[in-house]
Amino acid sequence: KFIEKRGEGIHHIAVEVDDIKGLSEKLKEMGFRLVYEEARKGAERTLVNFVHPKSAHGVLIEILEK
Repeated sequence: KFIEKRGEGIHHIAVEVDDIKGLSEKLKEMGFRLVYEEARKGAERTLVNFVHPKSAHGVLIEILEK
């Protein structure tokens, strides 16, 4: 779906963090829009959220905590 819409390229960037809740609050304070109000369970016992591409110059950024 991504390739059909946008062509070849990077879909998203993932960054592992120690404190996803704290970072999420900081990002919101800085004006970034997150996809989820609170982090959700991800694969392999992680917590995940995403910075919405509209507030990150078109880049989908995944933040995850193991």
